[in-house]
Amino acid sequence: MVRVPIDRLLPTPEAIELLELTRDLADRELAPRVTQDEATETFPGEVFSILAKSGFLGLPYPEEFGGGGQPYEVYLQVLEELGARWAAVAVAVSVHGLSCFPLATYGTPEQKDLWLPQLLEGTHLGAYSLSEPQAGSDAAALTCNATMTADGYRINGTKSWITNGGRADSYTMFARTSSERTQGISCFLVPAGIGGLTFGKPEDKMGLRAVPTTSAYYDDVLLAVEHRIGAEGQGLPIAFSALDSGRLGIAAIAVGLAQAALDEAVRYARERQTFGRRIIDHQGLGFLLADMAAAVHSARATYLDAARRRDAGRPYSQEASVAKLIATDAAMKVTTDAVQVLGGYGYTKDFPLERYMREAKIMQIFEGTNQIQRLVISRRLAS
Repeated sequence: MVRVPIDRLLPTPEAIELLELTRDLADRELAPRVTQDEATETFPGEVFSILAKSGFLGLPYPEEFGGGGQPYEVYLQVLEELGARWAAVAVAVSVHGLSCFPLATYGTPEQKDLWLPQLLEGTHLGAYSLSEPQAGSDAAALTCNATMTADGYRINGTKSWITNGGRADSYTMFARTSSERTQGISCFLVPAGIGGLTFGKPEDKMGLRAVPTTSAYYDDVLLAVEHRIGAEGQGLPIAFSALDSGRLGIAAIAVGLAQAALDEAVRYARERQTFGRRIIDHQGLGFLLADMAAAVHSARATYLDAARRRDAGRPYSQEASVAKLIATDAAMKVTTDAVQVLGGYGYTKDFPLERYMREAKIMQIFEGTNQIQRLVISRRLAS
C-alpha cells in the first residue's frame, strides 16, 4: 500500500529506531494476515508472541520490571502504527497495557515483583474488566460483589465487554466490597484459571472480530486477599486513572485507522481516472482528501499533546478526553469519506475500507463513549 509520509517529531534516536522497527514488524507480521483472520475470527496468538518477544507489550512501563521504559508519546505512536495495519491487535495491546496500570501504579512492591514482569515481558496476556451488563458508562453502578471471608474474597456476579476475554492469563477486575456507591468498589488481579470463573461465547461484533470480547461469570470464586490491588474501596479512582491512559491508547489507534483509510483513498485517487484526469485532480475530490488529511493531523496532535503532558507529570485527564473524542470522531468521518472516494468499490470487501469503517465505530464507544468524554470536558469547564 502507498502510505502518506508521516513526519514524526520523536524525542530520541532510540525512539526513531523503535518506530522503524514497529513499521517493519507490522508490515511483515500483521498486514499479510489481517484480512483472513478478521474474516474467520481467528485469534492471532502467534502475533502476540512475536510482539511480546520484541518488547511491545510493556513499552511504557519501568525497565526494572521488564518494561521498555518509553515515554507515552513514543508508546502511543507505536500503537498508531500497529492500528494502521490491524486495529484489533492494536486494541488488544492497548488493553493489555491498561490492565497493567493498576498493578504498576497501586500495587505493593511484593505484588509488582510477583506479577508485573510476566505481564510486561508478555509471557502473560492481561485484560481489563470494569463494565457489567447494566454498568457501562455508570461504573459506580456495578453489582459484581466481593465479600470478605476468613479465606479471602468470595466473588459473585457478571462482568461484560472484556477485550481478550477467555484468552487472557489475568484480569484486572473491579467488584463491589461495600454498599457505598463510589467508595465501595475495589480492584483485584484475577488469574484466568481460578475455580468458579467461566466465560461466555465471544460477542458477534461488527468489527475487531479476530480478538474476542466476552462476558465473565464469577460463581463463588475464592480469591486471596493478596490479589487486591490498592486499598479496599479505592477501585473507582484506580479505574478512572487507568482509563485516562487507556483513552489515549484508543485515540492513537483511531488515528492509525484514519491514516490507513486516508492512504488507501489517496492511492486510489491517484490511479483512478475520470473525464481524462486522475480523480485526485478534480477539485471536489481533492478538497475532500485535504479535509481528511487535516482531520488526521489534528487528531494526532491532540493525543500527542495529552501524552506529553502525562510524560511531564502534569494533569492530563481533560486532554485525554479531548484526544479520545477528537481522534475517534475523526476516524469515523475519515473512514466514511474514504469509502465515498472509492465509490462502489469502497463498499465491497475487495478493499479494506469497509472494514476500516466498521472498526472506526467502536472507537467512539469503548474506554468511555464520546458522550462521556463531552461530559468530562463540560464538567471541567463548569468547575
